[in-house]
Amino acid sequence: MTSSSSRLEYEKRIHRVLEHIDQKLDQPLDLQQLADIAYFSPYHFHRLFAAWMGETLGDYLRRRRVEVAAMRLAAQPQITILNLALSVGFGSAEAFTRAFKSHIGCAPTTWRIQQHTTLNKYSNPDQMDRKISQTLATRLTDDEVSKHSEKKRIMNVKLIDRKPVTIAYLRHLGAYGEPISHFWQNVYVPWAITNDLMNHARYGISHDDPSITAPEQCRYDACAEVDVDYIVTGSAFKTVLAGGKYAALRYKGNGAKIEAAWASLLRDWLPSSGLQLDARPCFEYYPLDASYDPTTGIFECDLCIPVCPL
Repeated sequence: MTSSSSRLEYEKRIHRVLEHIDQKLDQPLDLQQLADIAYFSPYHFHRLFAAWMGETLGDYLRRRRVEVAAMRLAAQPQITILNLALSVGFGSAEAFTRAFKSHIGCAPTTWRIQQHTTLNKYSNPDQMDRKISQTLATRLTDDEVSKHSEKKRIMNVKLIDRKPVTIAYLRHLGAYGEPISHFWQNVYVPWAITNDLMNHARYGISHDDPSITAPEQCRYDACAEVDVDYIVTGSAFKTVLAGGKYAALRYKGNGAKIEAAWASLLRDWLPSSGLQLDARPCFEYYPLDASYDPTTGIFECDLCIPVCPL
């Protein structure tokens, strides 16, 4: 095995572990279990994980639990601190609050107030329009549409059922926004052309909330829908994007403004929807007929968030 193929094997195994962690944050996650998933000896796994990720397994688990909790706290303002703590794997509200303060810098209740205050800052229609510009589509459809009564505009969110799909993907590690646009153009497109995937539906998976997670730790996957038996090559990976109920919002804009649209969906629409996030990742869906203007950088996609009853 060459050094490059050996490194890729390590990366694939670590990806499996990270994916498992995000899906099971509400459950106990011990060293033996995660080492088994990575096909590494438990004796060496902790050291290997720390060397690869730049933080210990315990620190990573604590950080992910707190960051997911912070996102849910903003999206579900009525949730109790205890229920929130249990939903991300903490045994008590006290242990959760200590970890939250250590990582975020304030108590969960303070964070909730700060997020509410930030939303109110944009409650003026003119301010909201300037913040989001014309990034949110305003076409009415016959699908399920949620109307936020506090906003003087209509947010066309459709509730859809998606089937599981197999995807091949390339991972970007770093800041969201414009760097993601460059990643699509300079990394994904050449890879997709080489592998004859340009005519496949695309997905962009955001694993982290950039308002919570440090920019250098934000993970984003640029994906192509592939057949189940598709064999990935090079630095690509393959996984299954879970099916189920999603809330979808059509976005039209550029990479610089998409974060504002995500924030509006998660922190404006979701809290009043009667729904909540579950452990599946949020993603952008680019159907084959999605528009793209290379001159302006304006593109079209569906912002999809996984939802379940509150």
